This record gives sequence, C-alpha cells and structure tokens, in this order.
Amino acid sequence: MKIHQIYTYNYLRNFTYLLETNEGDFYCVDPWEAQEIMDKVPQGKLKAVINTHEHEDHTRGNADLVKMQGCEIWAHENAKGKIPGVTRFLSKGEKIILGGEWSIEVLDTPGHTFAHLCLLIKEGDKPHAVITGDTLFNAGVGNCYNGGDSGVLYETISSQFIDLPDEVLLYPGHEYLENNLKFTLDREPENTQALKLLEKVDKLNMDEDYFTTNLGLEKEVNAFLRLGEKSIREHLPISPSSDKEVFVSLRELRDKW
Repeated sequence: MKIHQIYTYNYLRNFTYLLETNEGDFYCVDPWEAQEIMDKVPQGKLKAVINTHEHEDHTRGNADLVKMQGCEIWAHENAKGKIPGVTRFLSKGEKIILGGEWSIEVLDTPGHTFAHLCLLIKEGDKPHAVITGDTLFNAGVGNCYNGGDSGVLYETISSQFIDLPDEVLLYPGHEYLENNLKFTLDREPENTQALKLLEKVDKLNMDEDYFTTNLGLEKEVNAFLRLGEKSIREHLPISPSSDKEVFVSLRELRDKW
C-alpha cells in the first residue's frame, strides 16, 4: 500500500492524498484539483473520495471526480447537508478495508469543525500513519474560528493522538511546517529540536520538498503537544490551571501571530 502526498500549489497550501492499494485501486482524500488526480489514476480505479471535513478547499474536486471516475463520496456523518453528493457517511471506529493487511480506522475528531474525521492507516493491528486534515498539522494544530471550538480540539488531540506510537507518520491537510516551527520557537526559544528542524526546512524548496514528521518528533517540536513545558506556560497572557487552558490560550495567540 502506498500513500501519495500531493501538494496542490494553491494559496492555502493544501495537500491531497491518494491511497494506492496493492490491488491497484485508489482512494482520494481531500481533492483540490480533479484533473491532477485523473492524471495519476487509471479510469475506473478510483473507488472513493474521502473528505476529512466540509470546508471547500478539502472538497473542491469532488463533483468533477464523480463525473470523470464514477466514484463514491464518503464523509463524516455530521457532514449531512454540508457536503453535496455524499454516498456513505462514516462513523467513529468504522473500518475501511484496503486489501491485504491494510485498513483505515475512522477517527471522530471534532474541533476544527464538528464534521471532521481523521484516517488512521493500519497494517494489521499496527498503526502506520494518520491523515489528519485540519486537526493536527506538522508542528501545529488547526484553527477553530470557522465552525469549531478550541477546547473541543484539545480534547480530541489529547485523547486520540498523544498515545499513538511515536513512529506513526503524520500527513496533514496543509503545508504549514516552517511557520508553525517559528511559532513554537516564539513560545519556546530554547527548543533545540524545533530549531534544528527549522534549519533543515530552510534548506528545502517547500513547494517541491515536504518533510514528513512522525508523532515522536511532533511531541518535541509542536507547542500544542508540549503543554506542560515551563517556558510555554510562563509566557501566556493567562495563569493557566490546566493543560486545556494552555492549549486554548496558545490557539488564540496563534490566531493573531
């Protein structure tokens, strides 16, 4: 099974994903440009489009792919009336068989919106990668000002992502790594791992080269996963009494940063 990460070159720096099974079938996650997918997928081999959530930059290619490939559209059960043409509504814990040992576990991940899902890709029972839409980014998290709630996003991340194995690969909905690392360093200037990663990223052409992180690295460089760090807590505009308050305050700072 292969995960193809496709940078869309749009102003929002979206990623689209193609999941290619060992049998030669494809599933597309969050299509921006239908023709770009058609150029990579043989006719009749696109089984379904899966939308992580309802925002237009994650659903823009849906209708054209249905016309061109005759595929289905799958989305969160709360997306009823929000995403046109959905043929299958997905629920928490649902399993999508990809063939062989590979499968997807559907995660219910509210916060960015309340119709948001993430896709945990497994080989057998072992988590391999997670496609996170606008929930968890490389070195950051999604905003919550367009139909979401930052407190709920905290609960989602703390309950569903923190305990995933460190080696699980992270595939987000946008390429925001460089800016997110700079925010981490603004909050935690002595974070040497974030500084080292930023130096590596600075040497890349981020329109062509993408640095894939895993959950272990995220716990070292993502301020939103480092809520107990003294330097992060000390420089907030509030005196937090819980990790949740730290998270919400960080998200408010990031919105204005």
